[in-house]
Amino acid sequence: MTRVAAIDCGTNSIRLLIADVDPQLGTVVDVMRLMETVRLGEGVDRSGEFSQAALGRTFAACETYAAHLAEAGATSLRFVATSASRDVSNRAEFVDGVRARLGIEPEVITGDEEAALSFAGAVRSLGQDIGFGQALVVDIGGGSTEFVRGTVAAGVAAARSVDIGCVRMTERHLVADPPTAEQIDATIADVDAGIALADSDVDLAASQTLVGLAGSVTTVAALALGLPEYDSEAIHGSRISRADVDGVTDRLLTMSRVDRSQLAVMHPGRVDVIGGGALILSRIMAAGQFDEVLVSEHDILDGIAWSLV
Repeated sequence: MTRVAAIDCGTNSIRLLIADVDPQLGTVVDVMRLMETVRLGEGVDRSGEFSQAALGRTFAACETYAAHLAEAGATSLRFVATSASRDVSNRAEFVDGVRARLGIEPEVITGDEEAALSFAGAVRSLGQDIGFGQALVVDIGGGSTEFVRGTVAAGVAAARSVDIGCVRMTERHLVADPPTAEQIDATIADVDAGIALADSDVDLAASQTLVGLAGSVTTVAALALGLPEYDSEAIHGSRISRADVDGVTDRLLTMSRVDRSQLAVMHPGRVDVIGGGALILSRIMAAGQFDEVLVSEHDILDGIAWSLV
């Protein structure tokens, strides 16, 4: 048993996992799993750089995580930065700030690396549910969505990252409250174009099982299941039909921000972007003709933890 720590810094949130990993038993036991909504990628699609406010929120979260890490006694730490960090002009300021607070340089990984880590994190916990066929794992983030196809036994066969994420689509299109029909149509066109790019590399039709990761998917699942509060145990491994995903998506896109904030399962940091995230999932299911999505609470964080052992 080895205690490790993983940090995933995305467009919308930064998350910490401290876990005891046992390679022989194939288990990851959470010691601590935290999330802070820092919206690091706020405005990046427009400006091409991190704002000082976004960097400040992110560095504050790093300081909090540093205190937890000091107490937990993890033997190794890996900090992975994804979509928002790939193309910004002031990446060095972000890297230096993280290093100063955590003593480690964040790895700004490629979309393919992100996809492989997400796949590993998901399939290790859902092996029996996935079976022996091809699985398509989709990780819907704030700035991008990773598509990765493979099997539990053989691992990744094909992967592609495309720039369709819940924050990016909200900032680009879904600006009204609630969004207009024209804004939704523009989002659908953008998302469908991204899915087509992914399909050219990954071949959605070759997969028998669709596995969905990250907060947009788990929140849609919680709403579809009618949970009175967010319950990760009930969500993990649940199967949500395409009809239910479409129904939740339509509902979210017609609600105001205030109404969405009153939903019992809604994380405050996801209120304004959940409509875009749900729409991405809905369009993926339509494009691949998937009747249901298998939902995983384990994702890139777990994949990062596994990479350390």
